[in-house]
Amino acid sequence: MQRLVSYNYKGERQWGVLSADGTSIYPAIDLEETYFIPLAETLGDFIESGEEGLLNLAHALEMNGKDKAVAPIALADVRLEAPFYPRRNVLCVGKNYQAHVKEFDQNANAKNPEDPIFFTKATTSIIGPDEEIDSHPAATQEVDYEGELGVIIGKRGTNIAEEDAMKYVYGYTIINDVTARDLQKKHLQWFRGKSLDTFCPMGPTVMVGDWPLPFTIYTKVNGSLRQEGTTTDLIFSIPKLIATLSDGMTLLPGDVIATGTPQGVGMGFNPPKFLKKGDVVEINIDPIGTLRNPVK
Repeated sequence: MQRLVSYNYKGERQWGVLSADGTSIYPAIDLEETYFIPLAETLGDFIESGEEGLLNLAHALEMNGKDKAVAPIALADVRLEAPFYPRRNVLCVGKNYQAHVKEFDQNANAKNPEDPIFFTKATTSIIGPDEEIDSHPAATQEVDYEGELGVIIGKRGTNIAEEDAMKYVYGYTIINDVTARDLQKKHLQWFRGKSLDTFCPMGPTVMVGDWPLPFTIYTKVNGSLRQEGTTTDLIFSIPKLIATLSDGMTLLPGDVIATGTPQGVGMGFNPPKFLKKGDVVEINIDPIGTLRNPVK
């Protein structure tokens, strides 16, 4: 298991590998130049290089483990950024946890959807760890959070069978599917209410390699736990989502699927607890990390 990050160091955007203890980063550019092993310029390009890229990275890290020629950079000396920017909209799933279905519909007897509900978020809404979520007070009064597991596609595929779907998963990240609830209701289609600038915090890492499912999602606002859910409770599993999306539609390396949010969003409280200026949202999924964003 490796955790890949993009970061700004001395004014330049780079990417690298987070150390096992999470305190430092091995820069990909230094590994490439030291061991003459090709690694992509950006993490997005590296994801598109697929298995070959991962093998190259593993080889470089193995060599560095022996001679220590590449020194890590302290995490405290960099600013983490969004890991990468997908080439097309983030693919999202609505109502994928039973308890969230009930709170969303405000009906204890609400039925689960018969098929996955898909929508997208514009890539222009993506921000990284510790960047500010703009509350857009002129456009909305009901800004909400949604902590979600993001699944990253690693290779091109169409009409993927469920039993083969996990072969197409490159890794995982965290998505905060920030939502303007009033715009979501007003426009019926969810795209606008989900896609205002800064409404898709993503990161802090891209976790690749074998890791036993399930993942547990914790969302805190100002230190208070709001959401706790496990991907065991997904109505539509990750393989089902991949199979359904790829049925007649090609999935591409770097596509991100936000798999849905568990119970505990702001609109589910009585009265609702929407985000306001000064709030801090933290979403934790081990071992991916914690995605933290203040609200302005």
